[in-house]
Amino acid sequence: MTSTKRLDQRVALVTGGARGIGAGIAARLAAEGAHVVIADIDEAEAVTMAGTLANTTARHVDIADPSSVASLAASIDGAFGRLDILVNNAAILDATPIADLTMERYRRVLDVNLNGALGVTFAILPLIRRGGAARRILNIASIMGVRGSRDSLAYSTAKGGVVNMTRCLASDLAPDAINVNAICPGFIDTRMALLPDGSGHEHDTDWFKDIYIKYRRIPLARSGKPEDIAGPAYFLCSDDSAYVTGQILLVDGGVSSTF
Repeated sequence: MTSTKRLDQRVALVTGGARGIGAGIAARLAAEGAHVVIADIDEAEAVTMAGTLANTTARHVDIADPSSVASLAASIDGAFGRLDILVNNAAILDATPIADLTMERYRRVLDVNLNGALGVTFAILPLIRRGGAARRILNIASIMGVRGSRDSLAYSTAKGGVVNMTRCLASDLAPDAINVNAICPGFIDTRMALLPDGSGHEHDTDWFKDIYIKYRRIPLARSGKPEDIAGPAYFLCSDDSAYVTGQILLVDGGVSSTF
């Protein structure tokens, strides 16, 4: 019997796939038939997540460490010999006030959120070139990469780099028939929404409920869920996006329209 799952027989890698947006994307790609490799710096969490999904394996990776990335690429090569879909999702949060931001911290955020994503792409690219007819790279950026905000210099600069990196890679890799796109999530209910001081959840604060929900700074009047990103991610990883490349899709409940 022919499978009706539209990503059947394809191999996908999701970095930072152990939880949050990455886990949501991994689950959707697996549900559509792909064999998903969840790669995360927290290997135990990756193993746990992979255990909940069909056709899914877990690998350790520190995307800021070139040797770790090279080991991941070699592991995928040995297991599958190719890759069809790469989702660059792994990142760290930073909300350091500018008065406290050091160049060391700034470089660390860029090393992970921007250079790490590019390093994974370069390491995995030979495997993607061996992939099937629908070869895709999807980068997870942020609305903070296209809008400015306080206490976000390092994070927003890195995510802004991911936005333009996506456009450049799309141009460079188009002759190889590799589509490259990015999603910019808005306020999504993940661990990154926890307040840096440990006092609670950003979406539970009075100011968030007042400004973003009551007065509809977010027009859809709710924060997002990982599943809200997983659907658009599936589209950009599927055959339906064959003529879509170099695009930056804001998935934010409309908040960017009210800036």
